[in-house]
Amino acid sequence: MSYVYPNFRTKKALRESITAGEYVSVFSPGPFGYKRDGEETIEGPHYPKPHSWYARVRVEDGRAVKVLS
Repeated sequence: MSYVYPNFRTKKALRESITAGEYVSVFSPGPFGYKRDGEETIEGPHYPKPHSWYARVRVEDGRAVKVLS
């Protein structure tokens, strides 16, 4: 599992930001890393209420470009 920056409070906010063409970077704080290209599962937010939503996104060059589910 990975996270995105900025830290969206809802999946809807993530979807709206990506649809608007804003830059949303993907990262993983642990030792396992994340995919720079392909599909990745995102969980959020990091805080204040951690992991209240999950999303599957398409990643291109470390950037989330589309919410798949």
